[in-house]
Amino acid sequence: MRINREALLKIAEDTVAQRAHTERGILAAYLGGSLLGDDFLLGGTADIDLTFVHLDAPAVEREVQRLTDEVHLDIAHYDQRAFRQSRSLRLHPWLGPTLFECKVLYDPQHFMDFTQASVRGQFNRPDNVQGRARAQVEHARQIWLGFVSQTTAQPGPQDLAGYLRAIDHAANAVASLSGPPLTERRLLLNFPQRAEAVGRQGLYPALLGMLGAPHADADTLNSWLPQWQQAMEALPEEAAPPRLHACRLNYYKRAFETMMRGEKPAAVLWPLLRTWTLAAGLLPAETRVQGDWRAACQYLGLLGEGFTERVNALDAFLDLVEDTLERWSREFGG
Repeated sequence: MRINREALLKIAEDTVAQRAHTERGILAAYLGGSLLGDDFLLGGTADIDLTFVHLDAPAVEREVQRLTDEVHLDIAHYDQRAFRQSRSLRLHPWLGPTLFECKVLYDPQHFMDFTQASVRGQFNRPDNVQGRARAQVEHARQIWLGFVSQTTAQPGPQDLAGYLRAIDHAANAVASLSGPPLTERRLLLNFPQRAEAVGRQGLYPALLGMLGAPHADADTLNSWLPQWQQAMEALPEEAAPPRLHACRLNYYKRAFETMMRGEKPAAVLWPLLRTWTLAAGLLPAETRVQGDWRAACQYLGLLGEGFTERVNALDAFLDLVEDTLERWSREFGG
């Protein structure tokens, strides 16, 4: 299959048309994600991000469907009630930007016409931009507070997953000041431009430090890829969440290989750590596969005694992000 934007858009349109014809209760559907732009491939792979809005609560919130080794459908399902307060969605850090940019593919009752118009109205007003960014950093601060309020003697996958989730929110608070949130595969690739856009170039090396990147050169990162793959492949199908679905292995792996050959091999560290940590948390403890993950994280200084230091560093990083938001607000009036 030749992968080009036109072919993938046709698949998206056909998928929506087929579902709308055969499944009751679909109110609307829209396309989001990287396919809306020209830079939709990474490592020769792509996903087609679709969202279906249902009249009632959907049976599942997310599903992934393989099309080829290079392309899969990633479909989100929402109850229409999630869009009821359409103007307030301007402040939602993820749904807001998605609705602002999305391409509506099915909307017989003009539900999405109204919703999208409401979201787009005053979307880029400084107080709304600040509100979306503030929501992100507040989520991150709550996670940090959870860490400092309890002592974790032996941090494990769930602890590190929470730490990474806080970093995700913090980084995207900054990114949200100049565009939509950054997705998992591209966060470290595109964050330098977002930090520069708000005059805080120093946040990028600080972010790398939070992940232990100074400890890992390209050879080290490359040596971890087979261990990461073993963890992904060890997940029982019934235990794997949609984001770790078997058909997404190439989606990540080929992106990793491309990043490793590029100018920023350290960019692989974010999606590698996020997915590896999630997989480790779903596998039995004290297995070789989880042991490989733990050894890599200890090497990066993210587990053991290093975890407490990272939590302290998270506090300092959040201070920088909060200061960035305050400076932006003073400059633009948010």
